[in-house]
Amino acid sequence: MSDILRRHRVAALLGAALIISPFVISFAQSASNAVPTTQTPVAGITAPNGSFAPIVAADKPAVVTVTTVMKAQPESTDDGMPLGNSPFDEYFRQFFGDQGMPAPQTPPQQAPRAEALGSGFIVAADGTIVTNNHVVDGASSIKVTLDDGTELPAKLVGRDAKNDLAVLKIKADKPLPTVKWGDSDRLMTGDQVLAIGNPFGIGTTVTAGIVSARGRDLHSGPFDDFIQIDAPINHGNSGGPLVDVNGNVVGINTAIYSPNGGSVGVGFAIPSDQAQKVVAKLMKDGSIQYGYLGVEIQPVTPDVASAIGLDHPGGALVSQVNDGSPAAKAGVETGDVITSFARQDVKDPKDLSRAVADVAPGARESLEVWRKGKAMDISVDVGLNGDDVKTASVTDGSGAPSAGQGNRVPAIGLGLMDITPDIRQQMNLADNQHGAVVASVNPDKAAAASGIQAGDIIIAVNQVPVKSARQVTQAIAQAGKSGRKSVLLLLERDGGQIYVAVPFANG
Repeated sequence: MSDILRRHRVAALLGAALIISPFVISFAQSASNAVPTTQTPVAGITAPNGSFAPIVAADKPAVVTVTTVMKAQPESTDDGMPLGNSPFDEYFRQFFGDQGMPAPQTPPQQAPRAEALGSGFIVAADGTIVTNNHVVDGASSIKVTLDDGTELPAKLVGRDAKNDLAVLKIKADKPLPTVKWGDSDRLMTGDQVLAIGNPFGIGTTVTAGIVSARGRDLHSGPFDDFIQIDAPINHGNSGGPLVDVNGNVVGINTAIYSPNGGSVGVGFAIPSDQAQKVVAKLMKDGSIQYGYLGVEIQPVTPDVASAIGLDHPGGALVSQVNDGSPAAKAGVETGDVITSFARQDVKDPKDLSRAVADVAPGARESLEVWRKGKAMDISVDVGLNGDDVKTASVTDGSGAPSAGQGNRVPAIGLGLMDITPDIRQQMNLADNQHGAVVASVNPDKAAAASGIQAGDIIIAVNQVPVKSARQVTQAIAQAGKSGRKSVLLLLERDGGQIYVAVPFANG
């Protein structure tokens, strides 16, 4: 394991901002022995009226340091390294496995309790504090240090892992300073912002920058919609406020992209408009119940829109309907494009995920779908989502059968085979599995460029089920003769289903 990865892992155990490197996702929490990385100053930042001092003077007293003592972890890696401090541990395994993890200095049962360090901010004078969920996840005790140095025990009011937010409460002998929520929806790329927090545990620190981008999806949760900033944030900044030039909170600093463990000017914050709704629910109920439809969805690209007859891309394409789910009971079908939910337009899959999540389980809502060239309305009873929706994992094609004899579709570059008893056994397919197996993909043709892999099973062409390689070949040829610019294939891949639009123009 590299020194960089080791620092990331230690930070995940001892300290709190999320780190995103080209290979690793983990917490950027502050460790007592962390060494700050040299920062590159942000050029061209001009404070309003020549100084940010009035904003800092108003907001800094409401920013706190959150220190947690972590619970002992019941599981460990083969070398004794505890697991469970981070929902992103799987990323370490995905890229590195368990090899090279640092060995513990003492046996796990004798290891001292680890402390994690993060930031937060006071939103109510009664001591209500907002921070990240990953700052307090797994904590056996929580302590808050105010800007004046006062240390107070904190109670966990509620937390939400999906949005990575938590609410704490402290008791003080006087009203506490607060910061106000701002309107993150009004933020524009290029707007000036300040990040306030306690990086590396050195004390409350302020950094300046601009909004670099909006709507970033880091694949760390189902509702990612991060603000990207270049104001330097580091280990320990997690949970601290991102404020605008009016001193209002427009985001919660959460993550950094870093190849070396330090700030390189690419940070991420949860938008205040998203956070404020979640915080209000946590303050009231301590937890959040999310709505659930039970569909696997994917974007409607221009090629997909062309293949199904939509005049423009948009909405969420249903690639699979989970058995027994609210969507299945309501009559949603694979191949439907959901264009609105609860009378609100759906521009993309994230739109739908967030809209459904905001609906209370049990509510009856309307869906508008595009099905086989027609728009139709469906009523659905929204269910309860206790877990993140799982997506089909991508096969590496290692289980694919050899090419052998079969049909070929030279226009898009596919070699196909029927599902014979031997192939059914080789690929461990169910007795009722129908379609055509992709035996080969021409790397120079459109099918390869669209992501089709050997071992995929084509089960529908342009939303019409197929049972054999011959039917697939004929359906693709017919789609080409009809003048369509692309053909829509429904693939079975590693237990899940996914639509792939293959353009004829690139064939």
